[in-house]
Amino acid sequence: MRIPEIWHRSDVTVRDLPLGLLLLAASLVPAFHNHGTQLGGLPARPFDAAAVVAVALQCLPLAVRRRWPVVALALVSLGFAVDQLRGYHSFAGTAVPIALLSAGAHLERHRRATALLFSVAYVPLAVALFRLGSGESPGEFALYYVALALPWGIGGWLRSTRTAEAERRRRVAEDTRAAERTRIARELHDVVTHHVTAMVVQAEAARYLTAAPERLDQALTAVTDTGRLAIADLRHLLDLLNPDYGTDHGTDARKPHIDRVLTLVEQTRRAGQPVEFAEEGTPAESTGSADLVAYRVVQEALTNALKYAHGSRTSVQVRHGHREITVEVSTDGSGSRAASPGGSGRGLAGLRERVDVLGGEFSAGARTAGGFVVRARIPAGSPS
Repeated sequence: MRIPEIWHRSDVTVRDLPLGLLLLAASLVPAFHNHGTQLGGLPARPFDAAAVVAVALQCLPLAVRRRWPVVALALVSLGFAVDQLRGYHSFAGTAVPIALLSAGAHLERHRRATALLFSVAYVPLAVALFRLGSGESPGEFALYYVALALPWGIGGWLRSTRTAEAERRRRVAEDTRAAERTRIARELHDVVTHHVTAMVVQAEAARYLTAAPERLDQALTAVTDTGRLAIADLRHLLDLLNPDYGTDHGTDARKPHIDRVLTLVEQTRRAGQPVEFAEEGTPAESTGSADLVAYRVVQEALTNALKYAHGSRTSVQVRHGHREITVEVSTDGSGSRAASPGGSGRGLAGLRERVDVLGGEFSAGARTAGGFVVRARIPAGSPS
């Protein structure tokens, strides 16, 4: 792996440690001695062993500033108190606002109690510095407290921003999952409902053909062919959901959807539905999702014809324009209304959603002279 990948996969303590080590090294450079924060204005004192301990207490805990923010803030504050009371005024005092910002950004529980506790702990430090004769006024100590509250507030703002972004991403993920479940349900509805309806109709017709073996064999062959088409469509759907599922499922499943409309028509005819099919124009080289939507419109309309107008004369017309595909499927209402298992009413609503997504027009309703008609104008070329 590359170094950036290794760095991002490392534990957060390992990634935070270099900041503490860098601040420690800078604080021990002689040129930086007594050039740090001076709270109380006590006389500067030369560095000794206690100064090294105070500097280490302020710098090294920054390694755990995100994992254990309260621990880091407590140790840094203790080192800072020793630093100021002893008059070292080291550069390591810079660790205090860093620890405060980290605590404000990463502390999840007992935030108010932590802020109150450290506010109370600041009072004895200010009193001790005042009694040591620092010469600072109470107003100056209060001003420094306000300066310390600023990084805490910035950390809190960062935390709220991060939380809001995580919530936004969670909602987007949920909406995406819901939309994907709806799409899968719609595809399954289109595939299963059409093929199963055709198989039920064909099987019911076969029961009355026991005295005509030739026609019975044709009916059973139609049921078998419909089952194979259903399996091919389901495999195609699985390929969309999981491209690694496999692609060697027959040439018909790999053909463009609009080219398979004739297969739907033939299947519906074998189920006992008289269907006239007409196709005008030449399909465009790139139709995007329009061919799939047109295929689904014909599929759902023929399924409804089998269910609710079995035996009615049905017409399927597909017109290929330069930038759109127009589909019209109509029945004349002359057949039987003794339908196969009823539907949920989601089919036409799903078709309307499909067409609307591509910016097309969809309509479905009864004809004045009887029967039913479904029309769709689908813009071609959109990859949506």
